[in-house]
Amino acid sequence: MTGTLYGLGIGPGDPDLITLKALKILQNSPVVAYPTLEDGDSLARAIVAPHLSGEQEEIAIRIPMAVERKPAQDAYDTAAEQLSACLASGRDIAVLCEGDPFFYGSFMYLFGRMAEKFPVEVVPGVSSLTACAAALQTPLSARNDVVSVLPAPLDSATLKARIEAADSIAIMKVGRHFDRVRTLIQEMGLMDKANYIERASMKNQRILSLEDVAADAAPYFSMILIHKRGQAWK
Repeated sequence: MTGTLYGLGIGPGDPDLITLKALKILQNSPVVAYPTLEDGDSLARAIVAPHLSGEQEEIAIRIPMAVERKPAQDAYDTAAEQLSACLASGRDIAVLCEGDPFFYGSFMYLFGRMAEKFPVEVVPGVSSLTACAAALQTPLSARNDVVSVLPAPLDSATLKARIEAADSIAIMKVGRHFDRVRTLIQEMGLMDKANYIERASMKNQRILSLEDVAADAAPYFSMILIHKRGQAWK
């Protein structure tokens, strides 16, 4: 009998935002796996660190931070082989995923490689999108609002068209694209409807006005929320 692969959504950063279901699975799994940078620490592990017993086997999945897809794909291939050996021996594995596994989550790349071979259960988590809205006290949508979630690396023409077509907009992965995105928001006359937050729910969370963010200072974990009515309840 093989083990089960669990994809655990562990939330956006605050250790208390993990769900009870994910916590129970995490603490009962003999093996815990998590993504990490090639030469750095794992944010996912840091989030759940207060909940770990110290007695579980840990597997670090080292993912290269490269623009090209192949290095990361190769890393997931290698990780799938390693995790498969554990599952074949009958051990369950809890794979940590920041936010939600199926909302821009890293776990989906393992899921695609392993779901046809082993039992897999995906546990949803609090996403960065909802964490940002809560921290900003800015509801995302109401009634028949159309919500668009846009990755900042999209080209400006595409971003503009998608913003024009939506009532509520979340721009993710802002980072090095911040200044270009802010300029676009200014040109569209939406500065007074936009809210900026970085590292939502973490200890170093910051909420700033768009004007106060330095052009090169926005981290990867930053988001801009825009509602064209200003507030969804209006």
